Amino acid sequence: MPGHPALTRILRQHIEDERLKPGDLLFQGETGGVLADSVTRRAWRGARKAVLPPHVLESPTGRRVYDNRHTRLTKWLDDGIPPAQVAEWTGNSVPVLPATYARCVEGRLPDLKRPLEAAEDLPEPPGAD
Repeated sequence: MPGHPALTRILRQHIEDERLKPGDLLFQGETGGVLADSVTRRAWRGARKAVLPPHVLESPTGRRVYDNRHTRLTKWLDDGIPPAQVAEWTGNSVPVLPATYARCVEGRLPDLKRPLEAAEDLPEPPGAD
């Protein structure tokens, strides 16, 4: 899935530094297994607190790590990336996208309607005088 170039560089450096191979965990727990959910939640809360202004911190924005996925998919759809491409990148089916992200264009409806409203009327049929 596409990612921000700066984050991609950081992750690639981590993979190189840790000498990770395909199939290895990107981030491991203390015993080499999957990170405990409590560790992830604690790190996530700390990161949010460190970077978000208070009004955003108190909002539902990014409250859970998984919310980032919803935010990213919504942004891609809102930016006009074709649903088939978003589905391919994220492992969803195209029908799941509008069912889950149906309101992704909220706030953009005036922009989306502009080309429709700018279209000329149909010509009068012959003999309509």
